[in-house]
Amino acid sequence: MIYQLKKADPIIVGDLTLDGSKSISNRVLLINALCEDDFTIDRLSTSKDTKTLQQLLALKEGIYDTGAAGTTFRFMTAYLALQPGTQVLTGSERMKQRPVGVLAEALNELGADIRFLEKPGYPPLSIGPGSFGSVDELRIPANISSQFISALLMIAPVLPNGLTLHLEGAIVSRPYIQMTLSLMKRFGVESEWIGSTIRIQKQAYQSRDFTVEADWSAASYYYALAAFSKDLNLHLGGLFEDSLQGDSVLAEMMTQFGVDTEYVANGVILTKGKPSSVDSFQWNFIDCPDIAQTLAVVCGGLGVDGYFTGLRTLKIKETDRVQALQDELKKVEVTFWESKARQGVSCQVKGKAMVEQPQFATYEDHRMAMAFAPLAMFGTIKIEEPMVVVKSYPEFYEDLKKLGFTVESV
Repeated sequence: MIYQLKKADPIIVGDLTLDGSKSISNRVLLINALCEDDFTIDRLSTSKDTKTLQQLLALKEGIYDTGAAGTTFRFMTAYLALQPGTQVLTGSERMKQRPVGVLAEALNELGADIRFLEKPGYPPLSIGPGSFGSVDELRIPANISSQFISALLMIAPVLPNGLTLHLEGAIVSRPYIQMTLSLMKRFGVESEWIGSTIRIQKQAYQSRDFTVEADWSAASYYYALAAFSKDLNLHLGGLFEDSLQGDSVLAEMMTQFGVDTEYVANGVILTKGKPSSVDSFQWNFIDCPDIAQTLAVVCGGLGVDGYFTGLRTLKIKETDRVQALQDELKKVEVTFWESKARQGVSCQVKGKAMVEQPQFATYEDHRMAMAFAPLAMFGTIKIEEPMVVVKSYPEFYEDLKKLGFTVESV
């Protein structure tokens, strides 16, 4: 399937309510599963990843298939390690290429019984009944995936002796770890984070009703539209100023591209600020890697030279996002090349997009589809396998239509 997108004018005016945050929804679902009593979750994400996690948590035994949902796979690995019986946890072919060895080995050190069924260190997994309690202290690399750390932290309070976690090396996506701890505190679990050590005593989660804030990662695509627009007045409902999400730095980031954010009672209003005069943009995305693709496209669309650092986790996402950006930006005469820096992977973007009905591949990656969609502000574009967006934002194209985009299957 291919979608053709176009916009007749450079005007972005409207009112949208964004879906609940996938990152928050998935954490709260796991906490709910670890609670003795269920609680109500309002504005839960409608993403495929969240629905998959919800369905798998309701299963009692058998084969657990996460599909392409990376967060779901990692959280389910920790959750199933606590359950009786033996289960198989698997996923898509791409999921089988995404490493999970660090998490599985950490859980085994704690007393889990996790075995690799195919390639060592990778899905699928056999997860049998473990014997926890003899070990309550771990060292784990902090420079691979914050989801490994979050998975361990969320099960920590229900372990026989709690858990002390020593993070070794540079910490990637620190706000996601802080998000996890903040949500755990919301449900009654105290923690202590000093230096590179996090301590959580054995304690019970408290059942409390919860409302999920809107997804700042999803908001990034509308900020891109805002940056490309000539006339702008857009209300995005559900976003919190005091957000748990690291991607909320987007509001500060986008002032450089002439987009102002006003926080109101039920979200934000985007308007044009001072005309953008920026000719170069630099940012370390170590704390907000999910919006790096959007900003690469923004730089390309506006002809702004970009220098991005902190991209080390992009290579092990749904696709190798660094390579995918190189290949797709090339189609609009924008170069995106990789260099090595002390912060890990760094990239530069240069050139102004020349949009003449390019056709973008999506690589089974929802964020590739949504990051490139804003280029339709400059002319007709085509997106292959467009419905990959259901992974995180099923209503994406319907919301674009509300803003005056034409979306057609061709």
